[in-house]
Amino acid sequence: MTDSAEITVDRPACGRALGAFEAYGLELEYMLVARESLDVQPIADSAFELAGAPPGSSDVDRGALGWSNELVRHVVELKNVVPGRLAELTGRFQAEVTAFNRLLETRDTCLLPGGMHPWMDPAAETCLWPHGNAAVYETYDRIFDCRSHGWANLQSTHINLPFRDDEEFARLHAAVRVVLPLIPALAASSPYVEGRAAGALDYRMEVYRTNSAALPALTGPLIPETIASRAEYERRLLRPMYRDIAPHDPAGVLQHEWLNSRGAIARFSRNAIEIRVMDVQECPLADVAVAAAIIDVVRALYEERYVSLARLQQISDDVLAQVLAACVQDAERAVVEQPGYLRLFGLHRSEYGAGALWRRIVERVDTTGAPHRDLWAPCVDFILTRGTLARRLLDVLGTAPARRPLRDTYRELSSSLDAGRLFDP
Repeated sequence: MTDSAEITVDRPACGRALGAFEAYGLELEYMLVARESLDVQPIADSAFELAGAPPGSSDVDRGALGWSNELVRHVVELKNVVPGRLAELTGRFQAEVTAFNRLLETRDTCLLPGGMHPWMDPAAETCLWPHGNAAVYETYDRIFDCRSHGWANLQSTHINLPFRDDEEFARLHAAVRVVLPLIPALAASSPYVEGRAAGALDYRMEVYRTNSAALPALTGPLIPETIASRAEYERRLLRPMYRDIAPHDPAGVLQHEWLNSRGAIARFSRNAIEIRVMDVQECPLADVAVAAAIIDVVRALYEERYVSLARLQQISDDVLAQVLAACVQDAERAVVEQPGYLRLFGLHRSEYGAGALWRRIVERVDTTGAPHRDLWAPCVDFILTRGTLARRLLDVLGTAPARRPLRDTYRELSSSLDAGRLFDP
């Protein structure tokens, strides 16, 4: 249960371990598509060569940011290699989008945002990455068959939150675990599959949760279990996964922490928790804004502004999984009807619509202290007023669009990415 960014071979840590909320790392994935038809273009390796990388390289060094690829040749990832301040990232990511698109013009190709390509046929169009860590990808393919939507048609934004020690890890993990189920209600952007409405607004998460169902220890219910230390994490999560995968992977190629495929995982190799539930948005302005709102809410829970750490850790996996399932299905129109969950945010109604809940939560966070308010407030207000990107796409296209309007609308979405503007049809 992974996507391209989740099986990155770990890089050496840079300097001292960062404390919680000291800096942040984002990873934004985009599909490479033909500029006119928007069909998938598996040319990431040749694009990297155009950028000056050695043949077969999986990475392009761009200074503060970098470009990379894992698993499939039609997806690229832009990331800030060194964790930094969120306020700096919108402009930097947008500059990299522009640079990549200008480079791709020579190949009549461009970047396409959104959590899934709306008509890709992964059985016919998937090309695994043949360079570098190809043995890892070939092993995944042999065990799970990566020629499916749940492997080859996923574009996400990953949020990396650092921690210094076990104490910070326990608090951060508990807070992330509680916020995780609500993320699709703000970030769903994958309503179409194979040319039709998928039936869930965050269909990326629907296929993500099932792509390695043959080995359920890898995923669990997507919600990470309550765990308070690295030793407990390794004992309860990693060792059972390594045990279950071993008969299928006798060489131990996959026995690394990134084998864990929950919606958030610990990356002890770089002392960070990586959140994976967020679909990539229409442009970096939206990605950074949504990530900033998530981070400020996580911080409020981390600092126990509403309930104690013990209360956060006591909420059951089942309750969180119910909230997540509803938000994956209906995004901002999902009904959150778990009073015990709502009380974790200091709210005492029996139910909320997920969009109304987000509005109430960010209002409370703003009152108690939101370091990134200026980054997220305008964009989050736009999303909560106009709907998630998935909702806006559905409002334009309906449930059974013909190919031409589907292509034209996604071409407009690609233009939003290149221009750095919100999709406002």
